[in-house]
Amino acid sequence: MAENQGSMTINLKVWRQAGPKQPGQMKSYVAEDVSPDMSFLEMLDVVNESLIKRGEDPIAFDHDCREGICGSCGMMINGIAHGPDPGTTVCQLHMRRYKDGDTIIIEPWRARAFPVIKDLVVDRSAFDRIIAAGGYISVNTGSAPDANAIPVPRDNAERAMDSAACISCGACAAQCKNASAALFTSAKMNQLSLLPQGQAERSDRARRMVLQMDHEGFGNCSNEGECEAVCPKEISMSNIAVMNREYEKAALQKKS
Repeated sequence: MAENQGSMTINLKVWRQAGPKQPGQMKSYVAEDVSPDMSFLEMLDVVNESLIKRGEDPIAFDHDCREGICGSCGMMINGIAHGPDPGTTVCQLHMRRYKDGDTIIIEPWRARAFPVIKDLVVDRSAFDRIIAAGGYISVNTGSAPDANAIPVPRDNAERAMDSAACISCGACAAQCKNASAALFTSAKMNQLSLLPQGQAERSDRARRMVLQMDHEGFGNCSNEGECEAVCPKEISMSNIAVMNREYEKAALQKKS
């Protein structure tokens, strides 16, 4: 990690695209008086303030919680989804990671299923449709059941929680050379298949989610592990192997 004492000047090359059907291009900007303590998004805020003062269109980018929870701040930074720090989102990346005079290339997620809306903002609703394809779970509603009414083995509970940590940011698909959504889909599928409440629709869920993933235009898993490497929640790609088994079993049950 770079050691910086004073303010820095950072050279930026940012993808600018006015709309989904307009051509895009890389544009150069200079971020001045950048504090090493700024987050990456705060640095972009400063750049946008200077653009607005000059009467120029600010750089559009997604953000919300800025605490590494929502995952909306996704972008490619020097070719790496969410930037160089492992297990972090863009909003958790700080400028002390860079040196004075560095050049940073910033691009949106690159996947056919994530069409660009404007600049660094992409449409990630494909993920929502994959989750919706999984449907619901069949449980009785009413007053809250006792916490221990349905025993769950500790290993299953912990694995389900690890899968449920996925924040649907899209980094896995953006980093994969095939733009595969296998890590995301498998995590969302497995968090339910490991629990008793998810058993009733288990086979249908596996089949529907995989088919929807393919329908959205995501590619096949490259099995290279780049998805796991850039995942801000470090979701294990072992989920993908489980998803493949779940889908194969569901397909065989459908045929019989």
